[in-house]
This record gives sequence, C-alpha cells and structure tokens, in this order.
Amino acid sequence: MAFDIDMIKGVYASMGERVDKARELVGKPLTLSEKILYSHLWDGTPTKNFTRGKDYVDFAPDRVACQDATAQMALLQFMHAGKPKAAVPTTVHCDHLIQAKVGAEADLKRANQTSNEVFDFLESVSNKYGIGFWKPGAGIIHQVVLENYAFPGGMMIGTDSHTVNAGGLGMVAIGVGGADAVDVMAGMAWELKFPKLIGVKLKGKLSGWTAPKDVILKVADILTVKGGTGAIIEYFGEGATSMSCTGKGTICNMGAEVGATTSTFGYDESMDRYLRATNRADVADAALAVKQHLTADPEVYANPGQYFDEVIEIDLNTLEPHLNGPFTPDLATPISKMGETAKANDWPLTVEVGLIGSCTNSSYEDISRAASLAKQVADKNLKTKSQFTITPGSEQVRYTIERDGFIDTFNNIGATVFANACGPCIGMWDRYGDKAADAPRNTIVHSFNRNFAKRADGNPNTLAFVGSPELVTAIAIAGRLDFNPITDKLLNEDGEEVMLDEPRGYELPPEGFAVEDAGYIAPKEDGSGVEVKVAPDSERLQLLAPFEPIKPESLKGMKLLIKAFGKCTTDHISMAGPWLRYRGHLDNIANNTLIGAVNAFNKKTNFVKNQLTGEYGGVPDTQREYKKAGIKTLVVGDHNYGEGSSREHAAMQPRHLGVAAVLVKSFARIHETNLKKQGMLALTFANESDYDLIQEDDTFNFLDIDQFAPEKPLTIEVVHANGSKDTIIANHSYNDAQIAWFKEGSALNLIKKENA
Repeated sequence: MAFDIDMIKGVYASMGERVDKARELVGKPLTLSEKILYSHLWDGTPTKNFTRGKDYVDFAPDRVACQDATAQMALLQFMHAGKPKAAVPTTVHCDHLIQAKVGAEADLKRANQTSNEVFDFLESVSNKYGIGFWKPGAGIIHQVVLENYAFPGGMMIGTDSHTVNAGGLGMVAIGVGGADAVDVMAGMAWELKFPKLIGVKLKGKLSGWTAPKDVILKVADILTVKGGTGAIIEYFGEGATSMSCTGKGTICNMGAEVGATTSTFGYDESMDRYLRATNRADVADAALAVKQHLTADPEVYANPGQYFDEVIEIDLNTLEPHLNGPFTPDLATPISKMGETAKANDWPLTVEVGLIGSCTNSSYEDISRAASLAKQVADKNLKTKSQFTITPGSEQVRYTIERDGFIDTFNNIGATVFANACGPCIGMWDRYGDKAADAPRNTIVHSFNRNFAKRADGNPNTLAFVGSPELVTAIAIAGRLDFNPITDKLLNEDGEEVMLDEPRGYELPPEGFAVEDAGYIAPKEDGSGVEVKVAPDSERLQLLAPFEPIKPESLKGMKLLIKAFGKCTTDHISMAGPWLRYRGHLDNIANNTLIGAVNAFNKKTNFVKNQLTGEYGGVPDTQREYKKAGIKTLVVGDHNYGEGSSREHAAMQPRHLGVAAVLVKSFARIHETNLKKQGMLALTFANESDYDLIQEDDTFNFLDIDQFAPEKPLTIEVVHANGSKDTIIANHSYNDAQIAWFKEGSALNLIKKENA
C-alpha cells in the first residue's frame, strides 16, 4: 500500500471538476501541465484564466521532499514558523553527505561517524514535526521519491533542483529553496509565476544504443542551459508512450539543466506498470479511474502548435547517442562526431574514469543494461581500460541488482560499487584527497546531470562528459572518448577484433523488487515531547537568527563586492563537495561565498579589491570587512546567474554577510526566488550593455528605493573613483507580496509575524 493514499485519492476526487472548470475558463483544450496546475490552485476551483509567463499564482502542493544538505537550513527555518507539525506530507532523505571513496560499506560507515551530529538533528526534527525520515544509505532522494511517493497528476516541491525527476510519473514536481518549502510545510500558499509551456513531440522509438538520456541531451543542445527558463516541458508522442517510466524520469531530471520549471509526461501503461511493480497498485487503480485527466486533451497532442508556446520534434528512429560537455551540459556531440570534435578541441582522448548512477540514471533498467555490457568483458575476453564506478539509486535497487547477480558482474570487471547516495555527482568524491586543485588535465565520462568545472572531483582540469549509462559503460571498457560502439571494434586479450553487442536490459525486475530494510523511519504521531538538540559550540549546526530588514538609507554608498565574469552557477556562489559539512551552519559556510566566481577585472577567483584598504583578498574576507564597517554591497553578474542547484545557501550566505542586492543580465528561476525570499534585491539590467559600465572601485546609490513597486524599475546611480557618474535602470519582477518580504527582512519573518 502506498504512502499517503488518502491524500492521493483526495486529489483525484476534486480533479475532474477543477479541470472541467479550467477548460471552460481557458476556452480551449488543456495540456497535462495546465490540468495539474489548475487543479492545485490555493483557492480551489479555478476562477481565472492565468496568463503564462506573467501572472503570479498561489498553489497548494501535495507534498514536500528535502535532501539532507538543504534540509538542515529548511528545517532550521521551519522551527521559526510557529507550527507544531508539517501541514502536508513531508520527507527528509540523507543522500548528500556520504562521500564516495572506497566502496559502499566503508563509505557509509565513515559518513555515519563524521556526520552523525547532522543525521541525528535531522531525524529528531523530523520526529518532532511529523516528517518521514529516510536514513543514510536508503537512497538518493529522487529515486526514493519515484519509488514511493510520486503519483500521476500530483504537485510536489522539493529542496533540490532535480525534484523534477518525479515528472517521470506524471507529476508537476518543482525544485525550490528551503524558504519555499517552509511556506508549504507551514500550511501557506506557494507562489509561482504561471509557466510557459514547451511541447516536445517524440516520434519513432528508441532502439539499439540510443537511450532516454540521449533525448534530454538533444533537448539541451536545442534549448541551451537557459532556453527552458520559466517553462514546463511536456513530452508526448509515440516515442514517449513506448518509453519506460524510469526512462521518462531521466529525461525530466535533466530538464533542470535547461532551466525548465519542470518537465512531465502524460499517464500511460509504463507508469501503471511501475506503480504496480513498486507495490502501489492502489495508486495505479485510483489513477486509472481518472486517467482522462492525467494526460493532455487529445486535441493538444494532435495539433501541439496551437497549445504550446514552443514545439520541438525529435525523431527517436534517427537520434544518435550523445556526449555533452565538457564544463556545460548543453554542449552536445553525437558519438559519430566525437573523434573529430575532440581532436579539434584538444580534449584528452584517454578516459580515466567512467561513472554510472546518480539520481538520473540509477534505476534497475539502467543498471541492467550497463550490466549486459559489463558481462561481455569476460565473454569476449576484453579488459576494462578505465576505472569504473556504479552508484545505485536506492537500497531497493541495490538489493535487487545484487540478488539478480549484476553486482557480481560489475565486480568481475574491477568496478567499484559506491553507496546509495549522490557521491561523485555532487562533488562528494574523494578522488584526489587534498590535491584536487593541482590535479592534471584529464577526461571522465558519467551518466550524471551536471558537468560544471570542478563539479565531480574538485579538479578544474577534469573534462567531464555526460552520456547514457550504456554509452558510459562502453567507453569505460574501451578507455577512449572517441570510441563509437556502433561502428568501432575492440582488440581483446587474444589480439582478436571484437564488437560489443547492443545493450539489453529489463524495464522492471523479472522477479520483482526486493529489499530487507528500505531505510524509512516513521515519525511519532505526537512529537511535542521530542527535543531538538543543537550544541552551541557545533561547527556543523547553528540556530538561525532572523535577518534584519535592509533599510533604504543603507542602499546609499554601497560598494561593489564582485563583478562576476561569465558563468556563475550556484556551485560558484556556494560550492558543494567538502563544504557540504557546513550546510547547517550559516556563518561557517558563508566562508565559501562566491569563491568560485571569476572576477571580471583580473579573471581570478576569490581575489577582489577591498575598497576600504585598496588591497586584494578573498571574497568572504573582503565582505566581512565591509560588514564590520556597516557598508552594504552589490554583486554584479552575467546571464543565467545562479544556474544549477536549488541551494538557498547561495542567497542566504551573501545576505548574512551584508550583500543587499544582486544586479545581473538574467537570473536562473530558483535563485531569483531564493534571493527574494531572503529579503534581498534581485535586479536585472534594463540595458544589458550597462554591465560594461561597472568599474572595480564603484559606489552605488539607489535613488528611488522608497518608491519600490511592482513593474516599476529602480534607478541606481553609479559613482566611479574619478568622480564621474552613470545612471543605470534596473528591472525587477517583484509583486506586492514579494516586496513585503523585502520590507520585513525575509519571507520567513513575514510567516512568523502572521503565525504569531
């Protein structure tokens, strides 16, 4: 029986009436995305036709999911909300704090020793506030959600950008910052700008070496890392219905890499099969009863151009396997072109490591297809040329693949099986010890979702390429980036030329899933007596103090902290890897603030001018000097600022240190919201070329902040060191409610005030 089945049945009970009313208001057939959005309005039955990309709308998500790195700050904030229990079903998953080094057993044991303080805190807070707790080793949040909580037609939010993985089961699942999660957990409405809609029609059917991963790698090529911003991507067509549920999850998962609000698929037989295989026949039966509401109206998919803001067509019959990278997930190369492209760019052809797994490619199907290739190493007398690692997505998957012999198959070719956790995908990989910064230039291939510089191993010289688990396995066997398994032969240990057979696998385990201990701990029915302990001298955890409102007078005489050059992701603003240990201690983790951002004036990282002394130093140290002097600062950035993870630390840390405003050419959606939630000014250049006006010694004066209002730009006077001045117009997307957050100091301050 499924978790929260009564809640799910409640969603379905009201869905028909709400969808019918929405169709009447909109005046035309509805996409799946619209059906889910309109059936989850905070006010219940729809009364208005919302304008895509313009109207802010209040929603009522069905559930919340948090991973351990972001859950710390989210729950520290929730403790201030004045609520005895989470208002909607909520779970915490311990998957980010387990470092990959030796292998599953040793790594998990070490994590339980080094991070026990954090795990104990999360378990106790969960117990107190009625939150389901998944202990370390239970699995990666998104795989566990897909296996246990996701349901067609539902809406959920999660404190991780890859929450969108649940779109593989027909949800609208959206990554958010912790403050957004606190809203929903406190029983309040959750606000989102009504998304635009991108339709992706999948023609044909996948076969041979081409996998679901290649679909999203191609979409990333078409849309780029910001082409999906502010939109939901909805997949449909014969290619979609012929694909497995977990394959759909892989595609939705990496939709975060094109900036999409989320991605989703209409309910079909593959979802029904997956629900029943994961012991949720009750959900499958309930979904079948309302299946017409769990996909788009037929007219939409027949004439998509009339209903979507943009339509993309991909022919799966001709789609090639792809490798995307390095350093960005949208640089796509078909495998047939990789040889010439790699040589033209001087990419190292020797592949040192191949890694499969992570939240996007850790299903039974993915691992079984990779295992079919691993088995050929012995059968064809080959030798694996690269190091090779596997990360199962959950304990249920791990237990089942061990029972079915796949782990033995991997062990036989010298592979390492890591713990059921994020590991290398988020930089929790002890590949070099403390020598990562000076490690040599090299190439790795993986089936993860992100490949920013230093993302996996901390080495700025590692070129990481993203591919399907099948292609990654084949390349690891060959040891070369330019190996095309469709056409190329390998020389075996007897000197014979052999070719790898096409990968084969199972959509679902033929003998069913199995697990002894899935890793779930249910909370107490009444947690009022549970004590949450945070040691006052802890370096890992720190109780939060409310942010003070930014006063208008402090927005005069502001200094430039840094003008970031080029790509500035949340990894640049608040690095992961070893810094994850401080995710529950705001002051300690603030010591990594913007240390990865490139200073536009000297092209160095973590090296900025302190205008008070004229000397250069680290960004956090310089900012602390400004804070000590009572001076607010401004950060300037380029396009898609804050791309990547949902981590709200990238907003909270600058706020804590005294940054008052961020002025950029454009924002990634989640980061812009996070800045707003923390009571900061998130602004964009009205004229992008004004970015070039900003000089290293600039002082800023906000001239009309007292007139801060929706759709009214702000005027900033820029005073240069020689006394000359420029005036910059800064746009913003604040509505009245968000301006109230700014005036109160943060959204949390407003929640606390309203619950007092």
